[in-house]
Amino acid sequence: MSLDIIDELVKNLKAPSTRIFKNREILHPEYVPEVLPHRENEIRRLAEILIVALRGERPSNALLYGLTGTGKTAVARYVVKRLVEKANSLNVKLEQAYVNTRKLDTTYRVVAQIASSIGLKIPPTGLAISEVYRRYINALENWGGVHIIVLDEVDYYVKREGDDLLYKLVRINEELKSSRVALVGITNDINFVESLDPRVRSSLGEVEIVFPPYNAEQLFDILKQRAEMAFYPGVVDDGVISFCAALAAREHGDARRALDLLRVAGEIAEREGSPKVTVDHVKRANVEIEEGRVQQSVMSLPLHQKIVLKAIIEVAKLKGSATTGEVYLKYAEIAKELGLEPLTQRRVSEIISQLDMLGLVNATVASRGRHGVTKVIRVRSDLVKTVDDLLKDVK
Repeated sequence: MSLDIIDELVKNLKAPSTRIFKNREILHPEYVPEVLPHRENEIRRLAEILIVALRGERPSNALLYGLTGTGKTAVARYVVKRLVEKANSLNVKLEQAYVNTRKLDTTYRVVAQIASSIGLKIPPTGLAISEVYRRYINALENWGGVHIIVLDEVDYYVKREGDDLLYKLVRINEELKSSRVALVGITNDINFVESLDPRVRSSLGEVEIVFPPYNAEQLFDILKQRAEMAFYPGVVDDGVISFCAALAAREHGDARRALDLLRVAGEIAEREGSPKVTVDHVKRANVEIEEGRVQQSVMSLPLHQKIVLKAIIEVAKLKGSATTGEVYLKYAEIAKELGLEPLTQRRVSEIISQLDMLGLVNATVASRGRHGVTKVIRVRSDLVKTVDDLLKDVK
């Protein structure tokens, strides 16, 4: 039976009943178009900072701030890519390394990817991090150019691995004679630098650029541009694009969200054999994406964060909401049942804030009069069952 299903899907893949996508890759957030609408100011600002690399000089380090989907990564990759292209035509030695530090989960892998961008081959495992770093330094000196390193989601890396590598990279030019290195950090956390060692803080954020959220009109322009390249003519009308833009604008102007909505809506239309993408397809795509986001967020949580989330849900099911103290008592109970040493109440309070940032819970501070303040935590009713099912492995 399962073989018949696969055969049917393969048949549909070879001969779709309708022509929806001309190039669906254009709707993925990783795609960087030749023109980035409504980010001209940010492009100019970053380019002005990095342009001195074309004279062989070290640019200032830059830190790009902004919420998810505000164009930080696209702008950084676009500017650096164009500068490397210009350098090649001017016979200037300039290379770039782009590293998504959320996807590369160890310092070893981060350093190895940085080193590989100038042609250094590093084995997947087997070397000390200090040795990989030493080889990178030697390769830089032998090469003799300017290396621009883009560290995406750098706040996530620092929370996981600490800021030792950042300290080395912001000081690396002190060890170099014939080469130069500049860093471009990208973060969603406006308070990120506050967590850094003061010596790293002053060097990493030599220049800071803040990316404002897109509004609905700007998102429409972005989607319109991509849709014209991604879909066949007549498949998507302006009303569908406006609806996607309006939905994404409600979530702090997230262009990634808007692109995902349009792409998944197109995939639903394609599966159904529809000749056009409709508003109904977008509505169903919104549900599909939300369920996928919740699942990915919950499954990637460390064990104690899963236990805290489970405690919140169990208390909220009985009372509609939960306070920090109630959550901590339930959390400690579950942790002990699993044979684990409970974290401190302060740490659990920090975890609740992190879950709030992920959108899995809604935590608001409420006054208790002379008893101080507490957090009142709620779970969105449409997420309770989904999250509950995903946490069944947490007994």
